[in-house]
Amino acid sequence: MAGSVPIVALSALDLRDRIAGGELRAAQVAEAYLEQIRLREPQVQAFAWIDPDYVMHQATEADRFRATGRPIGPLHGVPVALKDIIDTARIPTENAAALDKGRVPTKDAVIVERLKRAGAILLGKTVTTELAYLAPGRTTNPANPAHTPGGSSQGSAAAVAAHMTPLAIGTQTGGSVIRPASFCGVVGYKPTFGAIARTGILPQSQSLDTVGVFARTATDAALLAEVIWGADAGDPQSISQPFPRLVAIAQDKPPVAPTFAFLRPHGWDKADPQVHAAFAELSEALGDQCFEVELPEEFSRGLAWREVINHAEMARAYFRYGEASDLLAPETIEALQKGNATLARDYLTALDWQQALSGGLDKLFDRCDAILTPAALGPAPAGLGSTGSAIFNGLWTLIGTPAVTLPLFEAEDGLPMGVQMVAARHRDGRLLRTANWLMDWAERPEGDI
Repeated sequence: MAGSVPIVALSALDLRDRIAGGELRAAQVAEAYLEQIRLREPQVQAFAWIDPDYVMHQATEADRFRATGRPIGPLHGVPVALKDIIDTARIPTENAAALDKGRVPTKDAVIVERLKRAGAILLGKTVTTELAYLAPGRTTNPANPAHTPGGSSQGSAAAVAAHMTPLAIGTQTGGSVIRPASFCGVVGYKPTFGAIARTGILPQSQSLDTVGVFARTATDAALLAEVIWGADAGDPQSISQPFPRLVAIAQDKPPVAPTFAFLRPHGWDKADPQVHAAFAELSEALGDQCFEVELPEEFSRGLAWREVINHAEMARAYFRYGEASDLLAPETIEALQKGNATLARDYLTALDWQQALSGGLDKLFDRCDAILTPAALGPAPAGLGSTGSAIFNGLWTLIGTPAVTLPLFEAEDGLPMGVQMVAARHRDGRLLRTANWLMDWAERPEGDI
């Protein structure tokens, strides 16, 4: 407990500040989360690997270091869970693949090196789908174990939702940050493509793979993203840019109330009627701050172009797995077959469209701070045989815009439904600031804008 609030209910930022100020010890925090894992993990099954002794060793060392009086990092003593496609030295990283069973890297991924320099506690590795594609893992939805937690970053989203970690890292190639966050009822943030280097992370699609984060608040998401932000020579598509002050910007009050563009995306007719009703209510409540928009017809083809790129690049990246196809799930085999059958002409055309569509939203973003659009077709579907549809996510992954899920809605059966917000490329700070504004606004008395 921290005062009257359980430690596992505190925000990551609050934990960081209390540890830095001496009000909490890193060991206390680690013990609290390990106890929560003991209680929730048997049902949720979010972790692919965890070693309580290793967690407590890191926490004890963090407390010992702080006692020396030397400067500490921005995540000192704060636990972080990692999707099990992110390499961790001397810790298993098995990619949920039979061919990688027992694989133990000798080197940390770049983002793991950054976490360690920031003082974070590596809590464990989270369950992913096979090779971060579609074949589901064993994780269940913390809100209802009979429902899917979502896509390939399912373990990371579920661990945060079940209060088994304050922060977690995942990746998105289609919708695997935004959709699991929506299904599980947490904040999921996918930065601008290339903002966070992927060196040491299982590559699936070099033109689409994006590192993302999970948290319970937009500010916490900013805190984690800021620590792992930046380019690396090992990832030629990562972008060198000035270091962002994501936390400070996210906490800033906008100079004027934000303006939103409400978008009914391609596939809107397939969405649950509860999604239709929730967005109608939200846009009406925002009033003059929200206007409706339609995208040109060309954008409706974005999902198909994204799939062409994904499958073609996946066939190349996973060539060695394809040679042992008897060890792969049918979903993965089918994707590799599609990739192998893709014509060079179609792949290059898809890349051309990726660039064309990426620049096609500039005028819209001149008129608004962010687009409001669904994060998923509805609440998490029943059953664990599918991770749900990424129909509302793939376009934004294709064109590399930053996006964030906010847990603002709830279905009639109590399952979460998220709002997806999308901003212009490289406007990540503005997106997170606007996300904070919207979450605060949603909690105010009705009509108090």
